[in-house]
Amino acid sequence: MILVTGATGRIGREVTTALAAAGSAVRVFARDARKVETFRTPGVEIAVGDLDSPDTVRAALDGVEKLFLLTPGDPRLVEQQGRAVEAAQRAGVRHIVKFSALGAAVDSPVSVLRWHAQAEQQIEESGLDFTHLRPHYFMQNLLGFAASIAGEGRFHAPMKTGRIGLVDTRDVAAVAARVLCEPGHGGRIYEITGPEAHSFADLAAQIGDACGREVAYVDVSPSEAEKAMLAAGLPAWLADALNGLYGIFSAGHASRLTRVVEEVTGKPARTFAAFAREYARDFAPA
Repeated sequence: MILVTGATGRIGREVTTALAAAGSAVRVFARDARKVETFRTPGVEIAVGDLDSPDTVRAALDGVEKLFLLTPGDPRLVEQQGRAVEAAQRAGVRHIVKFSALGAAVDSPVSVLRWHAQAEQQIEESGLDFTHLRPHYFMQNLLGFAASIAGEGRFHAPMKTGRIGLVDTRDVAAVAARVLCEPGHGGRIYEITGPEAHSFADLAAQIGDACGREVAYVDVSPSEAEKAMLAAGLPAWLADALNGLYGIFSAGHASRLTRVVEEVTGKPARTFAAFAREYARDFAPA
């Protein structure tokens, strides 16, 4: 039995779907049963609860051999994932596959990357078998700019000319599903990128090509970006973390590419041009 946490998010949902399609016995752990009703298919169980409720965690882990550990970004990430690891030890879980982030390091200037690294350490020190998945910036994150692109033909970010190897969430989920289904991935750290490194100006051009219109990327300062994120309702800690990531990206420290998607799944990673064509309607004017 495989337990999937974070099952109502994009990655968790796609991982669950892939595991069910592969014939694996899957249990999803979610706070709101209504959000996972679509998982009520053969081979997929639903456990309702959250990581702040020990009894629900204990029940969800009953009979589980592998745990896919994904929790939303939150200042309590280390605490919550630590409790999950302790519960997994007591329940006899053999393998934890942690959803982390590219650049995770205990000395990172970015809070979220520090938290992921600390959570990774907790897993490694638990004595359980582990695999850490460290994906790059998601192609689907560009959908957050869709309204601006559709309405104004432009989007704003503090990225300068930095190039990044952004990756499709479906490829990340495919890697996770393989790692959970197959032996031989224990003790591994997989840094997951797409096949190409692009600047945001490149991304604007490719979105424009897919939509048949001109799309521009407008570089802004970190302070301007932070003001916009706060105005959009993001909590201050998250706006600060995103600005920190943009700082790493814009300085050219995130352009390295890996072939993990192809090596683990046997299929090439999706290109951004293919992503842009598939989601062209989201970026086009109404």
